[in-house]
Order: sequence, then structure tokens, then C-alpha cells
Amino acid sequence: MTYQRPAYEQVTIAHGRNTVTLRPTLRAAATLEARHGFPALFRALDDFNLSIISEIILATCSRREDAAAFLSRVEGRPLFPFFIPVRQPLAALVSMLTPAPDPNAKPSTGNPITWADVYAALYDRATGWLGWTPETAWNATPTEIDRAYAAHYEKLKAIHGSGEADKPAYDPREEVTEEQARSGIAQLKLNAKRGKR
Repeated sequence: MTYQRPAYEQVTIAHGRNTVTLRPTLRAAATLEARHGFPALFRALDDFNLSIISEIILATCSRREDAAAFLSRVEGRPLFPFFIPVRQPLAALVSMLTPAPDPNAKPSTGNPITWADVYAALYDRATGWLGWTPETAWNATPTEIDRAYAAHYEKLKAIHGSGEADKPAYDPREEVTEEQARSGIAQLKLNAKRGKR
């Protein structure tokens, strides 16, 4: 079964009657990936690593004090009943720390880049191209920035053209020999193609 991301990326985890809502912001993504890397984050969920799971919760909760209060209710109690209900939502959350894949994207043939470079590029797009404040950029998710940038790019193409439609269908230089260019025949050919007399 394929995991379908929600339109608004966030998860809510619960332990007993206590709940906390978490968002995979660019700030959280950059912080957690730099500190642990994605393999270690997913492994922490499989291994029930309370230390890293606590970091995930603290980094993705908009109010750190809410996350701290939630985690304080876990201390000194059996951990297995806590891990079972939060593991799946946290796995979904960790996957949301990367931009949602574009089903129409062509496979990349370029060199691989680091996640730090991806997050820096997303920040640059949010603040540079989209004009968002740094705070807005850091609090948006990677997918939100990616989709907003793609929509902005499409808007610019619609307003100004894509550039490819502006290129001539032919290059007159390819059809003219050097001798014809010297004799002025090239200009006659070019005028004929443009419909001039």
C-alpha cells in the first residue's frame, strides 16, 4: 500500500489523553537531517530510541513547551505502550521532511546533492523567488516550498512565455552557405521565409 501524503502536512500523536501536533517544517528538516541523517531517524523509530524520538517531537512541535510537557508524561513509565501508537505517525512525519516526489519529474542525470544543499535551495527559493520572510520560509514544509515555487514558475511561464515558443522554428544560418551569404542570397531566403517580398 502506498502512503498518501495529506494536503496539509502535519501529524498528531497521542499518549493516553495527551496529544501534540507536529509539522515537518524546513527548520526541523534541516536540523534533524544534519544531526542524525534520514537512515538514523527511521532506525530510531524501529529501535524505539527515546532520545532521538524526543528530538523529532521537540523539533517538529510549533510550541516546544507543549512537546516538553508531552514527553514529561512518558518519563518513569513503561515505554512500549508509548511507542506503539506514535511509531507510525512519526514515520510519516519523518518522510514529510523531504519534498513530496513529483510524479511528472524526469529521472535526474546530474550529480547527487546533499540534503543540506536541498534545504539551502528550498530556503533560497522561498525567500528569493517567492519573497517570503525568513521566518515564513523556516516554518513552511519542504513540500509547501517546492509546490509554491513550481506554481510561481508556471505563472511566470504563462505571463512571459516559456522561452521555447519564442525560439524560431529554424535557424536561417543553417540553410545558407558561405558563398550565398556573401552574395546577398541569404537575405532573400530569409525574407521569403518570413513572407516578405
